[in-house]
Amino acid sequence: MRISTDLADYAQQMRERGWVIFEAAVEPALVARMRDDLAAAWDICRAHQERNGVATDADRTVHHLIGQRPSFLEYVDASEPLTPYLEHYFEGRCILNSFGGAINTRGHTSYAQRIHRDIRSFSGDMPLLLNTLVMLDDFTADNGATYMLSGSHKRAEKPDEAAFYAGAEQAVGPAGSILLFNSNVWHAGGANRTDSVRRSVTPMYCRPFIKQQFDYPRALGYAEGEAFSPNTRQMLGYNARVPASLDEWYQPPERRMYRGDQG
Repeated sequence: MRISTDLADYAQQMRERGWVIFEAAVEPALVARMRDDLAAAWDICRAHQERNGVATDADRTVHHLIGQRPSFLEYVDASEPLTPYLEHYFEGRCILNSFGGAINTRGHTSYAQRIHRDIRSFSGDMPLLLNTLVMLDDFTADNGATYMLSGSHKRAEKPDEAAFYAGAEQAVGPAGSILLFNSNVWHAGGANRTDSVRRSVTPMYCRPFIKQQFDYPRALGYAEGEAFSPNTRQMLGYNARVPASLDEWYQPPERRMYRGDQG
């Protein structure tokens, strides 16, 4: 991963606009593997959606990709250069809260195209959650690049539709770019008006004391975590687990389920 944005410039954009784009940050070969794996993940997720009666509003959306296909875990490992920017935002450690994705095609809509923000309670100046979006195809105005309402992270009220689209701008960029934004920012996926697919994955990060949407350490296996790099282990949540027995609770600092540097 290659990120050329100055940390001070990133911080200023996040304070003022609430979002920033790191252009062409992800290696093209990894982007291509994630595109292929996203198609396989869609088949897996769709089967669960249909079986459990939640297929209507989730069209072309996929969730909790870590462990489904190898490239998504590879992305977490490759994204270590992103860590200083994440930790600057959180003013300390963070972990992966969720890792989903979307396949945007002409004529299909999902909940992601409604005006929304991805934190249910307005957190003001307290950074609790951070969205990222990895563009697996070029994001353009025509293929539904995400609408972002700059500065909306500073107020709790949801804008009406007219005000939102009058002030919002689309986050465009070449494939491999990463959009980062304060989760208080109001945003909406755009409609794809082209005949080409527009794909993305959406890792979200949170402070370690917040519950993950999916228990990645338990899903992948506690023992398997020993093989990960320190950064990947941190991001997957291996250092911020909840003990389930007294034996797990009574451990020396280096083996505790929830480490002392997690905030």
